[in-house]
Amino acid sequence: MVTSDQRRRQLAREKYERQQRRREDARRRTRRLTLAITSAVAVVAVIGGATYLATSGDDDKDKTDAAASQSPSAEASPSPTEEAKPEPAMKIDKKAEYTMSLKTSQGDIAFTMDASKTPHTTNSFKSLADKKFFDGTKCHRLTTENIYVLQCGDPKGDGTGGPGYTIPDENLTALGKAGADGSVTYPAGTVAMANTGQAHTGGSQFFLVYKDSKLPPTYTPFGTMDAKSLKTVAAVGKAGVEGGGPDGAPKKAVNISKLTVDKV
Repeated sequence: MVTSDQRRRQLAREKYERQQRRREDARRRTRRLTLAITSAVAVVAVIGGATYLATSGDDDKDKTDAAASQSPSAEASPSPTEEAKPEPAMKIDKKAEYTMSLKTSQGDIAFTMDASKTPHTTNSFKSLADKKFFDGTKCHRLTTENIYVLQCGDPKGDGTGGPGYTIPDENLTALGKAGADGSVTYPAGTVAMANTGQAHTGGSQFFLVYKDSKLPPTYTPFGTMDAKSLKTVAAVGKAGVEGGGPDGAPKKAVNISKLTVDKV
């Protein structure tokens, strides 16, 4: 027969065992929950990392595409049905400096050209200016994002015009070696040739850099604006693009009434 004392001890032992089981069950639940949370965090971290990489890659691609789409392009090559004209005969002094002066609706713009470094480019502009090729044209394109340039020299005013001939690229190493991203800095004040994206396809279109811009070293740098001219072009850039986009016709129209090239 079980005494009352033994019965109390048995009940106490059973109570203790129940408490231990509950504690163990609680510990197991806690471990399972912790494991689940850790796993979930790990998954989120992996997904988050993948998303970051994907987004980062897309952003880089978008920036690259944006920069490419905003390059100083010029579809000025003769069409398949149009016979290309010859480049103008060399008539300039290859050892001299020349000044190109533009009288525009936004003020005068002037820059120097070193014929010893860019003889073909300088000679072409001198020949065209003497024929009043640029008089009555406009600077048709402004970019205000990624690159900062005002593009001029198209007789059609839509980016497709040119003189009917092309000139060779020149002076492409003047701005240094391209970096890991394949670009060099075209400093503010630089004047360079636009092209079709292919080598030796410059015509009459050129661009004025009003803020340091990173571009591939494939655009002939042939001039440098003076301080006053740079300020004039920078004011056009600051006013922005018609419609508020980053690339298009400048809000401040730049109409060229007269362009001359003279030996210094």
